[in-house]
Amino acid sequence: MHSENLRWETLGALKNSPKGKLKYSPDWLEKGEDILAGCVEVSSLSPLSGQILKRLSPRPRLNTCSLTSCVRDTSPGLSEEGSFPVSPRQISSPVSIRAEEDEQKKAEEIKEAPAASVSSPPAMSILSPRATQMAGCILMCEHKHKAKAKAELSLRLEQQERLVATVSSCESEQLKRFEELMELKQRQEYQSMRDMMEKETQESLGRQEKMREEHRHRMKILNLRLREAEQQRLREAELERQRQVEGRERHRAINAIQEEVLQLNQLLQPRPSTQTDSALDHTPYITRGNQLCSQVSEVVPASADGQYPSVEDLNVAERALQEMRSLVRNLQDEVTQAVERKRKEQEEEEEEKKRHEELKAQQEEQQKNAARSAKEKARKQGLQTGADDSTLKWYNALQDSAARCAQAFDELSTAKDTQTKKLKMELQKAATTPVSQIANISGAPLKEAFEKIDKLLSGRPVTSAGKTVSTSQHPQGLEFVSYKLAEKFVKQGEEEVASNHSAAFPIAAVASGIWELHPAIGDLILAHLHKKCPYAVPHYPPMERGTSVEDYQKILGYRVDDSKVEGQDSFLKRMSGMIRLYAAIIQMRWPYTGKQGPHPHGLNQGWRWLAQILNMEPLADITATILFDFLEVCGNALMRQYRGQFWKLILLIIEEYFPRIEAVTSTGQMGSVTRLKQFLETSLRTKQIPAHRSELGSAFFKS
Repeated sequence: MHSENLRWETLGALKNSPKGKLKYSPDWLEKGEDILAGCVEVSSLSPLSGQILKRLSPRPRLNTCSLTSCVRDTSPGLSEEGSFPVSPRQISSPVSIRAEEDEQKKAEEIKEAPAASVSSPPAMSILSPRATQMAGCILMCEHKHKAKAKAELSLRLEQQERLVATVSSCESEQLKRFEELMELKQRQEYQSMRDMMEKETQESLGRQEKMREEHRHRMKILNLRLREAEQQRLREAELERQRQVEGRERHRAINAIQEEVLQLNQLLQPRPSTQTDSALDHTPYITRGNQLCSQVSEVVPASADGQYPSVEDLNVAERALQEMRSLVRNLQDEVTQAVERKRKEQEEEEEEKKRHEELKAQQEEQQKNAARSAKEKARKQGLQTGADDSTLKWYNALQDSAARCAQAFDELSTAKDTQTKKLKMELQKAATTPVSQIANISGAPLKEAFEKIDKLLSGRPVTSAGKTVSTSQHPQGLEFVSYKLAEKFVKQGEEEVASNHSAAFPIAAVASGIWELHPAIGDLILAHLHKKCPYAVPHYPPMERGTSVEDYQKILGYRVDDSKVEGQDSFLKRMSGMIRLYAAIIQMRWPYTGKQGPHPHGLNQGWRWLAQILNMEPLADITATILFDFLEVCGNALMRQYRGQFWKLILLIIEEYFPRIEAVTSTGQMGSVTRLKQFLETSLRTKQIPAHRSELGSAFFKS
């Protein structure tokens, strides 16, 4: 048993030898390689083979040859005897490959066992008999394994041939079935293609029919659109023709206007007969005339470039023509006045001096009488509680006039149709917008606002918010515009002047100029002012029987919203604004009218108002407020006009009227009383009331 194990160890070592490690591949023959090409090295036994032989046989060693030489001599013989032709099928036989792999594993095990346990001794040079016996056993084992491998390879070859024949027949049958299946699929695909083509043909015919219907429908729509386009083209051509006709008309009109403007500009040049009059200055007229000519000339070249002038260009030219005519008329009036002035200078100077002296004497007498009567009434009879009869009559007449004016445009204000309502809104905007644009900036914007209002009241067309409107478009347009314009002037005093005291003078300048040219506007301004501020009359309306408290508060000037009366501070602020506007109106004159007549509502009315206030019992808070506002705005003008009489009136206020104001004023209302007292004392001490800081001078209107 021990010997058998040693043999197996020997075989394992052989397996691990270089020959035992040969790798067999089925592709050697195809590549032209030899099966045993890897075994070209000379085989040699391990130096430990002597020890193995001692265990296997007790025969004496051979001293004639070395183990190494023996192995070298026998290895070629073994390789030659063990070599045999191998076919590709034998090489690829799995049985032979498996047998060879087993042999290699055993040889490796035998080779690894001695290598792991024993270290390499020096090589042996003499082969013993036991080694020779071992070599013979190895050769016999190799022959045995080779025969066994050859038999297994033959068996494997036969099995492989049978398998190949079987697989070939199966593959042939499968190929036939596959060809039959492919032929069936081709027939089915051909049939489905025919069916699909027939279906697509039917669908194509249907689509073609549908497209024909759509084409006919689109042709109808296209013909209809072509007819509409042709009609639109004809309409546009007609509109273009009309536009060209209107443009040519406007072009001719602008040319005629330019010709007339140039002719009128020639009339502005000074004539020899007027050059000697140094008082008549043509320079402003010539400058403005040249500006108007340039303005018209700027419009004409734009229309001469193949484009027709617009309606706005024509309006600009017409406005320039109207202003040029106005300049010529004003110049002619001044020339006429200059001639008359030159011819009657001496007579007019004498008459004017005489009238002035008589008027001055009358005014002084009236002032003395008024001051005397006020003083006597204050001393003896006490003061009035309301306005006198003449003042009330004047007040009622103004209110009746305003009511008649409002009734005159009742049809326009209550119109229901859209066109009339639109006209009403445009007229109201044209009347109120220029008043809202009045500001204390310079004279040019002020003059522009004045001219717009004057044109509207004169029935000429004006442009407002990009639209042209005129009072002549409706029979009641002038009354409506007059009423709304006067209402707007008073509202500006109530709101704008109340918040900004410096706004009183520019608004008053425009209002007095409009008042001078259109006296009816002045009456309406007074009516609205007296209705909102009865203290401008002056008038303290008594509470009549049957009048509710809310209605009486409205009569006194208070605002009542939803049975809620406004606060005293707000009320005094609004009254102050309207009194300041009134005080500015009576002293302001519009510098561009050229009229030399008296002010339509001048300083004599201010003197009347002041005397009437002093003849009435003072009211708490309100009397001190309106007296201070009136004197601060208008005191300087009254001082220059009435001089000594004015200071007598101031002294009367301080000595006799002011104690009455203090008597009716409570402790919480002393602010306005203190301001009035300081103003009166300072004015009386310095004998001077300075002009208001916002008063407009001549330099303002030249800017």
